[in-house]
Amino acid sequence: MLRAAHRHSARHADEVRSSPRCGGFYCLEIFAPDEIAEWVDRNATALCPRCGVDAGIGEMSGYPVQSAAILRAMHQEWF
Repeated sequence: MLRAAHRHSARHADEVRSSPRCGGFYCLEIFAPDEIAEWVDRNATALCPRCGVDAGIGEMSGYPVQSAAILRAMHQEWF
């Protein structure tokens, strides 16, 4: 499951912009997509507005970022 979720952490601009909430799995913070100010990969991958790391997913990925459990699990796997 974590690898599938991780695929939603890059080149995800449309998914992130249409999500009600997003979460950063480096800093474990939850934020609104309109808080994202920086993008990389030709504006396809968001940088977290809290920590600046390209380690975030949106709720439209199908993973419940509001519970933070998925973010913690992803943090443990990749950081």
